Formats: sequence, structure tokens, C-alpha cells
Amino acid sequence: MTDVTGAAADVLHTLFHSDQGGHEQVVLCQDRKSGLKAVIALHSTALGPALGGTRFYPYASEQEAVADALNLARGMSYKNAMAGLDHGGGKAVIIGDPERDKSEELLLAYGRFVASLGGRYVTACDVGTYVADMDVVARECRWTTGRSPENGGAGDSSVLTAFGVYQGMRASAAHLWGDPSLRGRKVGVAGVGKVGHHLVEHLLKEGAEVVITDVRQEAVERIAGRHPAVSHVADTAALIRTEGLDIYAPCALGGALNDDSVPVLTARIVCGAANNQLAHPGVEKDLADRGILYAPDYVVNAGGVIQVADELHGFDFERCRAKAAKIYDTTLAIFARAKEDGIPPAAAADRIAEQRMHEAALEPAH
Repeated sequence: MTDVTGAAADVLHTLFHSDQGGHEQVVLCQDRKSGLKAVIALHSTALGPALGGTRFYPYASEQEAVADALNLARGMSYKNAMAGLDHGGGKAVIIGDPERDKSEELLLAYGRFVASLGGRYVTACDVGTYVADMDVVARECRWTTGRSPENGGAGDSSVLTAFGVYQGMRASAAHLWGDPSLRGRKVGVAGVGKVGHHLVEHLLKEGAEVVITDVRQEAVERIAGRHPAVSHVADTAALIRTEGLDIYAPCALGGALNDDSVPVLTARIVCGAANNQLAHPGVEKDLADRGILYAPDYVVNAGGVIQVADELHGFDFERCRAKAAKIYDTTLAIFARAKEDGIPPAAAADRIAEQRMHEAALEPAH
């Protein structure tokens, strides 16, 4: 079923009526010459211009692309609010295979669409887009972050993303065991790519015992070659069952915490860089029922968005690192709120973020 525009009716219902909706604006972009098909979703600008990356992905359908943009934009509102940024949430998706369909002409066309929003949306890198791509987009749009240092940007944001996850992990240890130190703790890291390999460095520096896995053998070999003391297992299924595991860090794809993984998870803490770790609503309660402490993903992995937001003010790494270090305090505050309200940490984080957005929306415009 479609409406008069040809858009799937269920997408429009999501936008206007469901809990996943409530978005301020959704823009459908098309440039026939370059082949660009994109969706820009702005969930909220209550705290400031919407900030979120551009995902380039071969979606099975336009409806799937719109739904993903809506969900991702909503998630960015919560992430930016909890990171203490003066930004709302937005996200863009470009439909296509980045290996085959990406071109300079397409990225320039996309940049013109973002520029047409007049600063209501600030874009950055995401799955399928990289620093070099943002340099191209920036030629048409000044509201572009995640650029190269040569072009006034901060470059790779994975360094601060990993640092923020590490701080969230320390806060989790302090809450559960009364000591933030990770020395002697066994930590399993699933995914040792851009963010995961930096996280491993932090853990080893503090004296943690590290076990890793990755679908790419070369990623595992890179860590093993540099750090022979790091052990590895065949896959995530083996990692989550590792005997004596204290902390599990999902740093790859979303949905890592689901009906299959939670019942067999040996770790007492889950704290990782992957987005959307909870496969469905209710998983956070399953974790709590098993006595597993969950550090909400969008809180602890906010180091990257803190970095790209800082680009708008002239990037300063030490300033960003100081902001990312506050993820420790934010994580502790979430655990305290969860205990006070008798709810899981994921729900507590949502409440705090919603409160900040609600209060900002009530403030008179300047």
C-alpha cells in the first residue's frame, strides 16, 4: 500500500504516528545525473543543529532506507543529548553500493542537498563513507565535519570513540566492583577494526587480560603480531562463552545482545563501541535479570561525535579528549538513576536524554 506520493504507507505512519517517529523533517534527495538517491532525516533540533553521519549502503528497498534513516536520526538525538552537545539528532543515508556507485559527482550533488538545509543538519562519516568523502562533500557544503586535517578537519574519530568506551568500562567496573581499575580483568573484544584495536591498546596499558575475535583474520593477526599476550577465539559465539570473562565489548555490528547471546553470556559487564547493541526492546531487562550490567552503547561510544562536533569550532584534540573523559561521570550518573528509578540503565539513559531535550524545547528562542 502506498500514499499519493508513492511512499510506503507504513513509513509515513512511522514518521507521523509511532514512538519511532516524531521527526521534524525528512528530505528525499535525487540527482539523476550522478545517480544519487538519498534520505536526510532530522529527528530533533531542540538542542541545536542536527548532527549525524552519512551512511552509504545498498539497501534492499527505498522503504528500508527511509526506515533506517529515521531510526538512526532518532538515536543521534539521544547520543548528542547524553554527550552534552548543543546538537540535535539527524542522519542521512545514500542508497547504493559504495564500492560501485560512489563518485565525486554524486558526493558533490549530495553536498548541495545538505547545504540547502541551511545549517539545520551537519553531516559526518558513517558506514560506507570516509574522511576523503567528507572532503568532497565539504566543497559544496560548509556544514560538513569528519574532514581531513589538511582540509580543516580532525580526521579519524575512532581514537576518541575507543577512549570514551574505555571510560565507560572503567565507570562500569567502579559501579559493580567498587574499583574503576581494569587490571587483571578479563575483557572480550568482538571486532578489532577501527575502534576495537584502539580499545585493546587502552586495556593492555592498564593491565587487563584481553581476548579478541573478528570476522577478518587479518585484523586478528594484526593484534596478535603486535601483542602476543592477547588471545583469540574463533567467533563471537565462542567469545561470549569464555570462562572467567569479566567484561564483554561488542565493537562490530549491532544486535549483539539478543535472545540467543544473553542467556549464555559469561561476562558481568557489557560495554562496547557497536551501535544498537540491543536486538529488541526487552533485552535490557533480560540482562538486568541475569545480573549483567549494561553500559548504554550510545552513551559510551559518543567520543566520535564529540570529536566531529568540535570541528565546527576549530578542532582541538585535548579539548575533545577532556569532553570524552566525562563519559566516565555520565555513565556513573546513568547507573545511579537506574538504581533510583528501579529501571535498567538503557531506560535510565533514555529518560535523562529525553529530559534534556524536553527542557531545551521549552526554553524561549533567542
